[in-house]
Amino acid sequence: MAQEQQKFRKPRQRVEEKDEFDKKMLGIRRVAKVVKGGRTLRFSALVVVGDKKGRVGMGIGKAKEVPIAIDKATKQAKKTLITVPVLNGTIPHETVGKFTRTSVKMLPSKQGAGLICGGAARTVFEMAGYTDITAKIYGSTDKINVVKATLNGLKSLRTKEQVAALRGKSVEEI
Repeated sequence: MAQEQQKFRKPRQRVEEKDEFDKKMLGIRRVAKVVKGGRTLRFSALVVVGDKKGRVGMGIGKAKEVPIAIDKATKQAKKTLITVPVLNGTIPHETVGKFTRTSVKMLPSKQGAGLICGGAARTVFEMAGYTDITAKIYGSTDKINVVKATLNGLKSLRTKEQVAALRGKSVEEI
């Protein structure tokens, strides 16, 4: 009888994955495609992921059900991670990020000022690990456009060390 009990496997335990990234869902939209037989309804999810240490990414996922769309968006966001410089909780210099008709102007702030910005840009900054930034959104305030414009602006940031390395000079010479 002891041998018979050993033949059966133990029930598989669900292992929770320890994820190094925090995720924030910015929006779910119901989208429809008109076909010959009528409308096919789906859901579109926008997710921003980040480790709050300088890595951030965004993803959009579409599916017939909301949880599947969120999972797809999260996977997409993890694939499109970018690394951004964080200096004492702020950005190294002023920059403007653009995507279509949306512009996001980002300014470094003094320590303790907090995130002075609105909409989806605030979420991107939080996920990247910034604590002190002033930002203004111009043009369209659509969440997807704002997130893409913010990420484009963050991609263009360079630290003094990076600029010096690109020019082949020391930091003091710049």
